[in-house]
Amino acid sequence: MKVEKDLRMATGDGANSYAANSRLPKKALLKTKPVLQKAIEDLYCKSLSRRGTMVVADLGCSSGPNTLLVVDEVMSTLRDCAREETKAADDRRRAMQVQFFLNDLPGNDFNLVFRSLQQLQDYLGAEEEDEAVALRCYVAGLPGSFYMRLFPCQSVHLFHSSYSLMWRSKVPEELSNGTYLNEANIYIGKTTPPAVVKLFQEQFLKDFRLFLTLRYKELVGGGRMVLTFLGRKTEEMLMHGEVGSMWELLAKALQSLVQKGLVEKEKLNSFNLPYYAPSVDEVKALIEKENLFGIEHIGLFESNWDPLDDSDSDVVLDCASSSRNVANKSIRAVMEPLIIEHFGEAILDELFMVFASMVAGYLEIRKAKYPVIVVSLKKAMH
Repeated sequence: MKVEKDLRMATGDGANSYAANSRLPKKALLKTKPVLQKAIEDLYCKSLSRRGTMVVADLGCSSGPNTLLVVDEVMSTLRDCAREETKAADDRRRAMQVQFFLNDLPGNDFNLVFRSLQQLQDYLGAEEEDEAVALRCYVAGLPGSFYMRLFPCQSVHLFHSSYSLMWRSKVPEELSNGTYLNEANIYIGKTTPPAVVKLFQEQFLKDFRLFLTLRYKELVGGGRMVLTFLGRKTEEMLMHGEVGSMWELLAKALQSLVQKGLVEKEKLNSFNLPYYAPSVDEVKALIEKENLFGIEHIGLFESNWDPLDDSDSDVVLDCASSSRNVANKSIRAVMEPLIIEHFGEAILDELFMVFASMVAGYLEIRKAKYPVIVVSLKKAMH
């Protein structure tokens, strides 16, 4: 698997697209809104000149309405900051420009994003006319992996990333050289050998350390990062309802298709996800060890597997319906391109039908929720 080429969400805006099935990331954006607002307010007060340009980058922006929701949230918060400052400064108008970069891998559906920009610009323009503050926004696409340099040194004020940093730069090399060390699994499952678990962990440490180093170089003094990604509640690898259980069920669905003769066994054994969901302790320990950022906030919340279930109940009222939502309104939009690239398109409908059935049986035992980590960082001043 070549991650930069193959890893992308389902494109377009059709029934199975990510744009039409990204409610879980939207819920995370709304949940972490106060953390993002606080970071922007801190930047506005301490790191921006009175008449300057703020540079913001959304890393792993994907496509669909969530992408522009981030832009809107940043602009709304800045407008509120400027309004309060104007009141306190005897109506002196503050002029500011915001350069917004939308970043994702080259296979991302940037065309869909760009087609939506005019609507956003019209909305932001109308908002500007009603305010006593000159605040203009400019948006550009930026293809490329966030595991490489993307910006000049000390040029970015704020990095934002949501539902992206659990993806790795690559599958550990030892798992992609034909030795089949993680047979019948696609991630960390109950039968995954400890040595393979260690490979996934080491890849996370290498990637996250690189990510922090690159962003440190690109941020201005006092620059901020707000990062949200799927993780684990504890150090234990397999807890009920966490994301590892989700991938284990998908692996079992693929195993079912192997038994039916629809998928070659070797194809399954050679398929591993470029993925790792860390614990809060792993994230915190690495940030503190690197000593590049101060932790302003770190926390964890949970989100139901079913993207349409907003309840706090611990009971799934309709397991069959919820399982279809999980399979077809969440996971398929994420996994479809990778499945097509490795196994072919012919198995898609059968795979996600079997997967939904397995999720239904799983939810009958107990409601499942993803742990989501949110961390706000400030560039350390050495």
